[in-house]
Amino acid sequence: MRESKKAKATKKKIAAKKRITKKGLHTEHEDHPWTIEIPDHPQRTDSPAYLLARKIMNSIAPAKNWFLGAEPYQDHHGGGLWLKDGEGWFLVKNLAGLEWSSQFCADPKKVDILRQNAKRLYAKFPLSAQAFKEMGFDLYAFLNTPITDDKGVAAWTDSICNASVPIPASGHTGVLPHGAGVHHYPTPITDIALFKHDDFQLWVTDSEGQPAAVVPVAPRGSKDKRVEVVYATPGTRLHRRLYAAHAKGVRLIVGAKHPLAKQVYAKQQTTTTK
Repeated sequence: MRESKKAKATKKKIAAKKRITKKGLHTEHEDHPWTIEIPDHPQRTDSPAYLLARKIMNSIAPAKNWFLGAEPYQDHHGGGLWLKDGEGWFLVKNLAGLEWSSQFCADPKKVDILRQNAKRLYAKFPLSAQAFKEMGFDLYAFLNTPITDDKGVAAWTDSICNASVPIPASGHTGVLPHGAGVHHYPTPITDIALFKHDDFQLWVTDSEGQPAAVVPVAPRGSKDKRVEVVYATPGTRLHRRLYAAHAKGVRLIVGAKHPLAKQVYAKQQTTTTK
């Protein structure tokens, strides 16, 4: 989001920038922090289809012990497909999910492939359609209607077949240090938080005070405490190192005595000594 002229002027007045030059490089920081508001989504009007999808999702999503986190949930447009069998409901994901804003560049022919994929899957779980019908959604009629235009894309985007993945706000739109939402960080990284050991510190802080993510390079219990940097905040020195390493086709690995590695294992060491 662009800053207003007033915000820019205020920033220039209060910013105390310090520069340290060394070997052709310099660092820069501000003693007075500033804040701008970034909305989670573009302003929009909730369609009846979306409101129904959200109602259905909340009625069938587990209240406790849910893999993606605890309620209250936000409904991520992640292409989730809720299926029901003899044991109850469970969730799988389609080939792709459509965010609300992405629908305006979506090719109906390609979105229709997602419909076809869902139709084949739901054919194997007839209990799903029966349950949806009781909740006011005719799944068979929906999946039997080809997507041929923008209206069809919009219907798919806001349906229970797309806007249907229940995620807590911190995991959906959260920003570190309070949460690592899928709208702000790469999903392959945020997914790690769902299955990692509780005492493993995935998110760490680099030398510039910015978030970074690291993973071990050896099995748990190994004497090898090196870690690999898998995410760095864009614009930081660490990010430039990560980009340079990937450009060469190598991993960015730091030693056990590196500050990033020390942060990772601090909690494990504390747990071990108790």
